[in-house]
Amino acid sequence: MEFGIFVQGYVGKRAETDPLAEHKALMEETEYVIQADKSGFKYAWASEHHFLDEYSHLSANDVFLGYLAHATERIHLGSGIFNPLAPVNHPVKVAEKVAMLDHLSGNRFEFGSGRGAGSHEILGFMPGVTDMNHTKELWEETIAEFPRMWLQDEYQGFQGKHWSLPPRKVLPKPYGGSHPAMWYAAGSPPSYAMAAKKGLGVLGFSVQKVSDMEWVLEQYKTAIVDAEPVGAFVNDNVMVTTTAICAPTHEEAVRIAASGGLHYLPSLVFRYHDTFPRPEGFPVWPETLPEYTEEFVEALIEEELLICGDPDDVLRQCKRWEQAGADQLSFGLPVGVPKEETLQTIRLVGEYVIPRIDTDPVHRTSRFRSAA
Repeated sequence: MEFGIFVQGYVGKRAETDPLAEHKALMEETEYVIQADKSGFKYAWASEHHFLDEYSHLSANDVFLGYLAHATERIHLGSGIFNPLAPVNHPVKVAEKVAMLDHLSGNRFEFGSGRGAGSHEILGFMPGVTDMNHTKELWEETIAEFPRMWLQDEYQGFQGKHWSLPPRKVLPKPYGGSHPAMWYAAGSPPSYAMAAKKGLGVLGFSVQKVSDMEWVLEQYKTAIVDAEPVGAFVNDNVMVTTTAICAPTHEEAVRIAASGGLHYLPSLVFRYHDTFPRPEGFPVWPETLPEYTEEFVEALIEEELLICGDPDDVLRQCKRWEQAGADQLSFGLPVGVPKEETLQTIRLVGEYVIPRIDTDPVHRTSRFRSAA
């Protein structure tokens, strides 16, 4: 199992007291990726969101990833996601950005796409549309065109319902042959199966506890055997996300989690992501979850909903995901936790956890691309 981190420009309530909170959040997250590169993590994923106050201010993630391509050496940099819906980003411009980042990173770019998870965000680009199901049609129409844009000398052109292009050379072409691995951001079990049929890796950003995910991972692995890939190769790959806090002692890690304002992020998730099923009894915005106590943090650890503890604890918890069949475990960094304590988590995981689980120096997606 490989390891990654996930950043999204989370600002939270800091802006209420600090006029530079947005700037600091974005700059801190570049530091997290740079440290993850030094600490042996293999992937860093950067979101693309629009209009989501406090929750995610990382709208121009192509610019963010371009900076990180120069600032890092080994870590693969992924779009989590680039939104390829024509009203949001013209598909040709998405193809151009992917290929450019492939050059700038030296084959370290990973292309994650998706449809977006909330009407406040996506329907802002689609006046008159009221149903998020409309986005499925746009994504389905577009996804198979990317490999053609990259690999055909002159792209044959496209005439679809939602966008069109006459024959043109789409430039630049990806670096060194083939194209970056393709992923899909999936929030439900049927989405995992759909991605598998198309030969896409899955970015599991909406993930439950380990035991609830095992059958979903098994379904994906069963379906991908018969994949008809839209790209040049099958990316047999499932990334799952969870929050992680690692400290020298279990007690310190729990204290950090309880004082880090972790209750606020889930409240923002359900404020904006109205396509996610709302758990029974979950408060409706502007009400939020109550602040976590140390006892509640311990319960989250016990239920396998939070990775938290000393390095030995975290190693055991990560191995549960490995046993469940995850190909990559990506840490959504604990928003609200001070920068130095977040960097501490990255360093400790890199020193004590990753070497005991990920012993392959080659990235899984690099191997797939080389074979293609």
